[in-house]
Amino acid sequence: MNKIEIQRNYIKKIKFINKLNKFYYEKNKPKVTDKEYDDIKKEVLELERKYNFLDSKDSPSKIVGYRPSKNFKKILHRVSMLSLSNAFSENDLINFEKKILNFISKEKDFKLFYSAEPKIDGISASLNYKNGEFKTGLSRGDGKEGEDITNNLATIKDIPKKILSKDFPEDIDIRGEVFIQNSDFENLKEKFANPRNAASGSLRQKNPQDTKKIPLKFIAYAFGFEKGLKLKKQSDYLKKLSNWGFKINPLNRIITGIKNLIENYNEVEQQRANLDFDIDGIVYKIDDFELQKRLGNVANAPRWAIAHKFSSSKAISKIQSIEIQIGRTGALTPVAKIKPINIGGVVVSNATLHNEDEINRKDIRVGDTVTIERAGDVIPHILSVDKNKRPKESVKFVFPEKCPSCGSQAIKEYNSVTKKNDAVRRCTSEGYYCDKISIEKLKHFVSKEAFNIDGFGKKIVENFWKLKFIKFPQDIFKLDYSKIEKLDGWGQLSVKNLIYSINQKKNISLERFIYSLGIRHIGLENAKLLSKHFISFSKFKNLSIQSDYEDLLNIDGIGETQVNSIKSFFSNKSNIRVLNELEKILIINNAVQNSDNGLFKNKTFLVTGKLNGISRAEVKSLIEENSGKTISSVSKKLNFLIIGEKPTKKKVDYAKQLKIKVIDQTEFLKMLNKSS
Repeated sequence: MNKIEIQRNYIKKIKFINKLNKFYYEKNKPKVTDKEYDDIKKEVLELERKYNFLDSKDSPSKIVGYRPSKNFKKILHRVSMLSLSNAFSENDLINFEKKILNFISKEKDFKLFYSAEPKIDGISASLNYKNGEFKTGLSRGDGKEGEDITNNLATIKDIPKKILSKDFPEDIDIRGEVFIQNSDFENLKEKFANPRNAASGSLRQKNPQDTKKIPLKFIAYAFGFEKGLKLKKQSDYLKKLSNWGFKINPLNRIITGIKNLIENYNEVEQQRANLDFDIDGIVYKIDDFELQKRLGNVANAPRWAIAHKFSSSKAISKIQSIEIQIGRTGALTPVAKIKPINIGGVVVSNATLHNEDEINRKDIRVGDTVTIERAGDVIPHILSVDKNKRPKESVKFVFPEKCPSCGSQAIKEYNSVTKKNDAVRRCTSEGYYCDKISIEKLKHFVSKEAFNIDGFGKKIVENFWKLKFIKFPQDIFKLDYSKIEKLDGWGQLSVKNLIYSINQKKNISLERFIYSLGIRHIGLENAKLLSKHFISFSKFKNLSIQSDYEDLLNIDGIGETQVNSIKSFFSNKSNIRVLNELEKILIINNAVQNSDNGLFKNKTFLVTGKLNGISRAEVKSLIEENSGKTISSVSKKLNFLIIGEKPTKKKVDYAKQLKIKVIDQTEFLKMLNKSS
């Protein structure tokens, strides 16, 4: 990379960080996990270290947080609210201490005492007290200038309004963290992603009466400007805070030596699951104030403090119960309900246990203390069990041999390929006998790749099922709308929209219809193969009266596994009844025989972003019907990139770089001579 490319890459990363800061601090809607944010920030700081020609006033090495909101009056902090450097390993701590000792010209054996304070994942605030009276409260803002949120902070019971102690300073800015306890967050989790977002959103209410309704807490841990503070150590200051009526963290410790810091770090991480508030690491501060002054600051962070972050992908919690979930195909999946824990900015309360064999192999039990891992978009799972912390009354988990929903036998099927029984147990009921399977089948029926009914998502399916509005797919097209209109959250307009959405989808292609039935092992591609083979719905339905399914093996891409599933589906009377009922209601279009000379002959397409009123599966089908192809990535082989809402920027930029034609949904439909 040459100098210009390095500069361009650097500026691009800084712009991205500032965009993330806006979503995190101003909009309370983080776009990435804490780990992803830390990684990007690290990349920028490493670039600055490596290339001394890189410099920007917007660099994370120079700014803290995000500029204050226009909704609140701005006030300058008398002493800047700095950010902290991060440590992720023992080696980072060794280097941190080494730099301190070098700076103050001390040998390795010089003892440094640290105030080790668990870092609460909340919102920083600065409270000004004059003559013991709470006067002004500011948010962090950009570190130099904060928002005046005095009236909102005044609603928090943990913040003393008047301090009568004689040794309280004449003028001081007390700093700390506003947060919401996990137990209180349970009542707010429908509105916010995690407790931190809930705290931030509540503090930024225009009306303090709205803030007052939220159970906000405050823990104090630092000071900014001070006049009349006669203390020599951070540990003494924390004790004084408690005497003055402020809450302090019960896990604060005074520690010397890196090995002891690590030991304490591990102990606190073990306790995270038992705390009623989120912590994302431990802050180590040099305890001596004089030494802090000597060390001073570097850029926007103090030399005398560092935040030792917990793993952003792992955490320790307790299993409160083990539940069995039943999927559309009857698979029994065990799920551990754990004490909610924040992993990388996401509150996790469930962890998959995969299957019966996994539970037995790791000997996972209710009440166990476990390590949970959440990597990227992977479903959280249990890495290990701390058997030393297992309760004495603990009993081995017994996996059910009968379906918890319908009582049918749950079996492990024999796999002819592996010559072994499958690891997954399945409910043996067919059709719509098992309630849990039926609900999942209905969710699949209305999914994007199937009927794609706008406004009829998974939650609507569950709600209508509970109210006994639907039991079979055909019930969706026979709803009593007068009953729906009387439900909370529904009205004439929303019911009118639902009627329109459902009526729009009464016309469907054969391949999407076959897919919607949720036949095990029949995905979208197999449904397409079957539709091309049968051409019409009547021929497909005739399978119910055929005894010979061998002919299906002649379809390229359909094997014995798929044939057995189809046979099982058609041997069930309730499935046949569903087909007969749907035939009366729907227009199921014959499969289109693809022309070799269609509009898109020798043309390739790729979709990025959300499309409006049409699914990707439908777009793919339209392209193939017109002799075109869809490919999975941007390359020189691509002819058209179709963009919807919020497209992947990388794909769009690379397509433009390769001079590939970028079109929107309207342009694509025009190419098909269709109106949008």
